[in-house]
Amino acid sequence: MHPARTAPAGPGPGRLAPAHIALAALVAAVWGVNFVVIEIGLDHFPPLLFSALRFLVAALPAVFLVGRPKVAWKWIVGIGLVLGVAKFGLLFTGMHLGAPAGLSSLVLQIQAVFTALFAFAALGERPGRRKLAGMAIALAGICVAAVDEGAAGPVSGFALVIAAAACWGVSNVLTRKAAPPDVLNFKVWVSTVPVLPLLALSLLLEGPERDLAALRGLDWTGAGVIVYAAWITTVFGFGAWGWLLRRHPASSVAPFSLLVPVFGMSSAALFLGEGVSPLRWCAAALLVGGVALTSFAPGRDAGRGTGRKRVASAEPGAVSFPRPATEERPA
Repeated sequence: MHPARTAPAGPGPGRLAPAHIALAALVAAVWGVNFVVIEIGLDHFPPLLFSALRFLVAALPAVFLVGRPKVAWKWIVGIGLVLGVAKFGLLFTGMHLGAPAGLSSLVLQIQAVFTALFAFAALGERPGRRKLAGMAIALAGICVAAVDEGAAGPVSGFALVIAAAACWGVSNVLTRKAAPPDVLNFKVWVSTVPVLPLLALSLLLEGPERDLAALRGLDWTGAGVIVYAAWITTVFGFGAWGWLLRRHPASSVAPFSLLVPVFGMSSAALFLGEGVSPLRWCAAALLVGGVALTSFAPGRDAGRGTGRKRVASAEPGAVSFPRPATEERPA
């Protein structure tokens, strides 16, 4: 008799299959290259108009395909205003004022520190020693990046990118409170909110003549950057990220978000010719290391015997927050 055959062992608990690792890395690459795409798009559109068009194309026609919203409208509107209008409006404007694409992809990761601070203020999550150490290291990276940027040019754009990261931190806390069960559905509906406010701000601050000139001069490159920022970055990126989160522990998926600034800085050097000084490499090492500690270190209330689970945010690179064990985790 032949011995009974057993099925080949698959990846262990929490381990990603090679195809899923490739998908997670691809999403990180898509998000990193998006900073180069934004830089190119800003040559064709005023920043606020560009951001409005990005959300318009991300929302339509996808909003008719993803089904009805699965969270309360107060969360969709609130996050749409904070994330869509404030965060992306500040990011695009900061890059328009001179913040380099590669540096922006790096500095924006300080959102993990802002998320931890706002989670402490709003949710009562006290950061442990490792998380505090990570925050200090990441802030040191921001200081080094500020010194490097100050030596290279004006810091106004740099400051707006940091403000955008702070808004991202607020939206991460709101997203945790909303607990969306479907990442893609949530992102598409959130994308419907910023369109009109951003268009109004663009008309007010950038002027109708400038907006009309940009729309009349729309070419294939301009259309391509909008499609990439909307469909590839938002629809594909968050759709694939949410698919991975539904199949694997967030602690296995989230570390791939740390590749975003790696792809951002390397693609900016490759396609835009941005130089990377030794100070910037130092800032990158400090920021990525600090964000890793901040994002994945347990908080003081997440220890043994608390009766609370930890659930990672659907946002890439966001900090996980404690949730009562009696609550069900979103599917």
